[in-house]
Amino acid sequence: MRSAEIQRDTRETKIFVAVNLDGAGRSELASGIPFLDHMLDQVARHGAIDLTVRAKGDLEIDAHHTVEDIGITLGQAFAKAVGDKAGIRPYGHAYVPLDQGLSPVVIDFSARPGMPYNVKYTRALIVEFDVDLMREFFQGFVNHAQVT
Repeated sequence: MRSAEIQRDTRETKIFVAVNLDGAGRSELASGIPFLDHMLDQVARHGAIDLTVRAKGDLEIDAHHTVEDIGITLGQAFAKAVGDKAGIRPYGHAYVPLDQGLSPVVIDFSARPGMPYNVKYTRALIVEFDVDLMREFFQGFVNHAQVT
């Protein structure tokens, strides 16, 4: 079974992540950031991944540390869950139609982290979520999942 649990505690955050890559799309999310929980739920549901995220962060200051540390911890959990990568294809891609756009995604389980990020936002906030934090999330994820 390809699953993992990771606990990450820093001065700013306490993060717990559990993943089951062979799950049914269930999620239990409590990041303190509703938009991020919504997006992680979409990943779990559409990726058929069971995902638990429990986070306590310094949200009274801003969401930066919490978002980045969730990305880091999720990346660590993915790396642990895929292990030696036996039986998985090293490359994959998808085009996902969303509300007002088409999101192409390509992933490489190369053990060499990299992240071209060509996103132009039409606004700075989604509800109260600073959209620039998505780059921090994905950078933390790719660096610790060791993917491009």
